Amino acid sequence: MNELIEFISNNLQIIYIVILAIFVGVEVIKSIPAVLHTPLMSGANALSGVVILGAILVLLHADPENYVSLALGFIAIVLGIINVVGGFAVTNRMLDMFKKKK
Repeated sequence: MNELIEFISNNLQIIYIVILAIFVGVEVIKSIPAVLHTPLMSGANALSGVVILGAILVLLHADPENYVSLALGFIAIVLGIINVVGGFAVTNRMLDMFKKKK
């Protein structure tokens, strides 16, 4: 628990930036027309791939005793993989709608 409080107090500005980015991202996504969601999902898949690689690199250099960074890195990898797999599944279903039926 002490590590968590120390982590939060040392990274308070970064936490504020992440919270602000979440609110800005939600507002931007709400204003996008439905037609543009498929091209944006392709970009999100690429971005999630970068997040996965970044999280793996961070975990490689993390201190084995720092459980907060290990847990956050693991969560980032899992959520990134879920996002990539889900994005590809949805994109594949949308592309199947444009294929000619036999």
